[in-house]
Amino acid sequence: MIDRETIDRIYAAVNIVDIVGDYVTLKRKGVNYEACCPFHNEKTPSFKVSPARGIYKCFGCGKSGNAINFVMESESVSYPEALRMLAKRYGIEVREEQMTEEDVARNNNRESMFALNAWAAEYFQRYMMYEDEGRSVGLSYFSSLRGFSDATIKRFGLGYCPSLGHRMSDDARGAGYKEEFLLSTGLAIARESDGALRDRFYDRVIFPIHNISGRVVGFGGRTLRTDKKVAKYQNSPESEIYNKRRELYGLFFAKKAIQQEDMAILVEGYADVISMHQAGVENVVASSGTSLTEEQIRLIFRFTSNITLMFDGDAAGVKAALRGVDLILKEGMNVRIVLLPEEHDPDTFARANDSETLRAYIKDNEQDFLAFKAKLLLGEATNDPLMRTNAINDMVQSIALISNEIKRSEYVRYCAEIMNVDLNTLAVAVARQLDGVKGNSEAQNFLLHQQQRERKAFSPSSLTVARPEVNTNIADANPTAVGTTPETLERELTKYLLKYGHLDCEVIEGRDVVTFNVARFIFEELDNDGLQFDIDAYRAIAELYRSEWEARGDGVEVPTHIFINNTDINISTTAIELLTSDDNYVISKIWQQKDVHIESAEEQLSEGVPKAMMVYKWRTLDKRIKELKARLAEGAGEEEDAVMAMLTKYQAVRVKIARTAGRLI
Repeated sequence: MIDRETIDRIYAAVNIVDIVGDYVTLKRKGVNYEACCPFHNEKTPSFKVSPARGIYKCFGCGKSGNAINFVMESESVSYPEALRMLAKRYGIEVREEQMTEEDVARNNNRESMFALNAWAAEYFQRYMMYEDEGRSVGLSYFSSLRGFSDATIKRFGLGYCPSLGHRMSDDARGAGYKEEFLLSTGLAIARESDGALRDRFYDRVIFPIHNISGRVVGFGGRTLRTDKKVAKYQNSPESEIYNKRRELYGLFFAKKAIQQEDMAILVEGYADVISMHQAGVENVVASSGTSLTEEQIRLIFRFTSNITLMFDGDAAGVKAALRGVDLILKEGMNVRIVLLPEEHDPDTFARANDSETLRAYIKDNEQDFLAFKAKLLLGEATNDPLMRTNAINDMVQSIALISNEIKRSEYVRYCAEIMNVDLNTLAVAVARQLDGVKGNSEAQNFLLHQQQRERKAFSPSSLTVARPEVNTNIADANPTAVGTTPETLERELTKYLLKYGHLDCEVIEGRDVVTFNVARFIFEELDNDGLQFDIDAYRAIAELYRSEWEARGDGVEVPTHIFINNTDINISTTAIELLTSDDNYVISKIWQQKDVHIESAEEQLSEGVPKAMMVYKWRTLDKRIKELKARLAEGAGEEEDAVMAMLTKYQAVRVKIARTAGRLI
C-alpha cells in the first residue's frame, strides 16, 4: 500500500490541465478549458476542465473526477496504479507501507505485465546495441538498411531478440520474472510437447508498441529471413494490457505534434512512422498491423478532427486508402488523402526528402477523400453501366455517413456533377440511405433542405430556427424541485451540504423569522428521527462533512478539496459529480437583457432545504412502512409485536410530518 504522505505529495503535485492535455486537445475558455469528451463520441465539446478546482466534468455522458480518476478511466488501471503513474511523471518517490499477504494477493497482474514488458524492451535494445549478434543483425538492419539514427533507435526503443529460441525467456526468469507473465504478455509460448518456453520473437528485430501514456503494451517483431514460410511480422497477442484495436503505433510520440498541427497523418507500417518522425514530420501514426478501427479513430479524434491518409501510389496503396474511410466519416472527421509517387512508400519517401520537402508535398498533393474516391470509381466504371451504378451506390453510402448536413449537401452536388447524375435522384438515394442509418426524420429533413437549397427559395416562412440544446430537467437547476425517491433526495441533501452547508438561511414560522444553518439543520433533523442515508457514497460524504463541520463550527466553509481529492474514490467521484451538477446552467441572455430576476440557488435555500428534508423523511418512512407491512403479510412470527410497534411509531411520525407540511403529501 502507498503511504499517506506519498499520496498527499502526488495530489499536491498533479496539474489536471497537464494530465488531461496528454489525452485530448484542450482549448481555454475563460478560466476553464474544454474539449470533446474522450469517454464518448461527440461533435460539440461538452467536456470541461477546471484548473482551479482540479476537476473535470463531461456534461454529455456525465463522467467527472479529478486527475487520478481521469488516469484510471483513460488507462483502465486501478487507483494504486494511477498513483504510481503520476508519481513517476512528477518524479515523486513512492513509499509503501508494509503490505499484508492479503494485500499482495490482491495486487493486480497488470502491473507485473507492464513491468515485464518494460524490462523486455530494455533487454531487446541492450542486446542489439552490445551483443555481437545483435549488432551484426539487428543494428545493421536499422542503421544501414533503414537509415535510422542512434537517436531514433533509442527514442522508439528498437531492438533485437536473440536467435537462440529460449534465451530471452531464460534471462527473464533469471531476472525474477514469473513464467505466467511471460505467457500472458505473449513474450513466450509454451511448447505443446513438454511445456518448455520458447521466445515468440526469436531472431526478429523488435518494435515496442507504446500506449497513449508511453507504457509498453506489446511488441511487433520482423523477421529478416527470406523464407516465405516464416511470417514477415509477428505481433504480441491480445492480453489484459494490449488490445490492438485500441492502440495506434507512434501515438505517444505524435500526440503533441498532432495537437500543434491540428492534423494527423495515417500510414501503414512501423518503419513508415519512424522514418517520417526522423525526417521531422512527427504528427504521424499507424494502425499497428490491423485495419483501422472505431477505437483507433476516436483516439485520433481526441487530438484533432482532421486526418490525412498517406499511402503508396500503386494499386495496392489505393485500395488500402479506401479501407476504413467510411468509419472515419462516420465519426465526423475531415478526411484527406495523399498518394505518393508509385516508386515510393512513406518510409522510402521520408528517407529521400527533408521535412520541408515532405510538408510541401503533402500540402500540394493532398485532396479531399470523397472527391478522390468519386473520381477513382468513375474512372474504373468507364462505360460499364453496372459498374457505374455500383460506383454511385458506393458514393451514396459514404455520403450518408457524413453528420454535417451542409457538408453532406455539398458532396451530393459535387458527385452529381462529376458523375453526371441527376441531382434530385442522387439526393433521394442519399435520403433513403440516411433513413436506414440515422432514421426517417433526418432523411426527410435532409431531402427538404436539399430541395430548398436548389430552389434557392429561402423565404422567412420556409426557414426554421434551430433551438439551442438545453437541459429541460430542472431538478438539478432548481434546488426546490427535488426528486421523489429517497435516493434522489439523499443526493439533493448531500449536495446542499457540500455546496451550502456553511450558509445561514431565514425561514418564517408564524410571525417569527427563524435563522438556521444549513448543515446544522440537516444533521439535527436526521438525528431527531434516527435516520441516516442508505446510499453508501452519500452516507460517507455526510459523515466526513459532519466531522469537519463539528471541528470548525457553524458558518465556516468546509473546503471542497477534502472531498474532491479524497483517497476514497467513491467519495471523490460522487462529490465531484454533485459539485458540478449545476455548472452547465446559465441564465438566458434574453432574460438578462430584460432584467428578469432569477433566484439564485442560495436564495432558494430557505425553502429548498426544509422541503427536501421533509419530503425525504416522508418518502423514507413510507418506504419503511411498506417494508414492515410486507413482513406482517408474510408472517412475522415472534417478532410480530415488535413489527407492529415499529409500524405504529412510523405512522405517527408520518402524520406529524404531514401536519408540519400543512398538507397531506
